[in-house]
Amino acid sequence: MKYLDKFLRDWRIKVASQYVRSNDKLLDIGCFDGFLFNALKQKNIQPSIGIDPLLEETEAKGKHLLISGVFPNDIPVHTTFDCITMLAVLEHIPREQQQVFDEQFYEFLNPSGRIIITVPSPFVDQILWVLRKLNLVDGMSLDEHYGFKTKEVFSLFDKKNYHLLKYKRFQLGLNNLFVFEKRVE
Repeated sequence: MKYLDKFLRDWRIKVASQYVRSNDKLLDIGCFDGFLFNALKQKNIQPSIGIDPLLEETEAKGKHLLISGVFPNDIPVHTTFDCITMLAVLEHIPREQQQVFDEQFYEFLNPSGRIIITVPSPFVDQILWVLRKLNLVDGMSLDEHYGFKTKEVFSLFDKKNYHLLKYKRFQLGLNNLFVFEKRVE
């Protein structure tokens, strides 16, 4: 990762981590190298799981497990979480797979569990393409971007199962944060 990639990642994590509660058990979808767990040390999160198909192998990272695989297929059965994060990941996942997130996340989340998502604005793809040509960013998996529209996030989670706790734009309006909370049954 280049300096600018790390700077943008750290900014995303700083914004999103405000909504991770102390002692949460986390599922980080698209964890890459598990850096989010490092950034959350002060929150004293429980042993958690990161999952990413780009990981070469499943490995322990401190008290956390990084799984080489895909959600939900490779998550251990009967595992539940207080928080599911997807930071700069949703725009890489085909729409048809996203359509089942509502029920899949509901199954894995504890009552009052949170879903924390960051999604770049569509214009960012053009900016990243230029920055990659200038060799200023690596721009991970840009070829997977397909023009995902930020407003599509609102329709992914049924209002009877989740309520929108927070929505805000950041990184000069080029990135978006969504925090949904599972309704208590």
